[in-house]
Amino acid sequence: MKSILNFAGAATIALTLAACDQPAPWARAAVAPEPVVVRSQRAQAVAWNDDGQRFEINGAPLKAGRLWTFDGSTEGFVVGGGEVLPANPIGMDLRNNGTDSMMRSPKGLALDGSRYSLVLVRLTRTRAGADWDGSIYYSTAGHGEAGEYHAKPRDGADPAVNETVVLVYDMANLKTGGDDWTNSLIDQIRVDTDEQAGGYFVVHQIAVTENPGVTALGQGPVGPTTIAQR
Repeated sequence: MKSILNFAGAATIALTLAACDQPAPWARAAVAPEPVVVRSQRAQAVAWNDDGQRFEINGAPLKAGRLWTFDGSTEGFVVGGGEVLPANPIGMDLRNNGTDSMMRSPKGLALDGSRYSLVLVRLTRTRAGADWDGSIYYSTAGHGEAGEYHAKPRDGADPAVNETVVLVYDMANLKTGGDDWTNSLIDQIRVDTDEQAGGYFVVHQIAVTENPGVTALGQGPVGPTTIAQR
């Protein structure tokens, strides 16, 4: 019995000495806090209302024919020349791994182009790319994707790293194609971001909405804002 007690006592002493070798809590190295990424939100007439879960222009709601919010999935969007994955916690990670990367919606949208002629893509650039493109193409029952039918963003083009923008495409006023969108039933849309590989984005929302017209789209708030996100 005595030997057992002596062993227990020795073990207690050893544990005490080991504890003494540990630095006091105030002397231990501090754990670095998780870095805060400061993202700038470009001031634009068109903005996303998170509470209302909708796009607005100067505070007025825009009625959507299609709205994708990517809450836990890519909702059928696919990418050529790159990859797309659900982002954490929400959104969609877009990585341009090749030249002329392109992001396509699901087919079969059956959107009345005469009613819904504004395409909105809200995204944040998370990694620098090269040679911004920003074109949007589309297909209908009458034609597939073609350079003869495309648009460039009226607002929100070429975001900087950690800048959030809304790419605003006025499909009633195409760069090429005249009034083809407004005279068509839209089957699918395709958005090109960078021309070259390397750029990464988080796509937050995409919508096809009613179009308030050129005058309204030309108006916007003044002055940048910033938001801090972990």
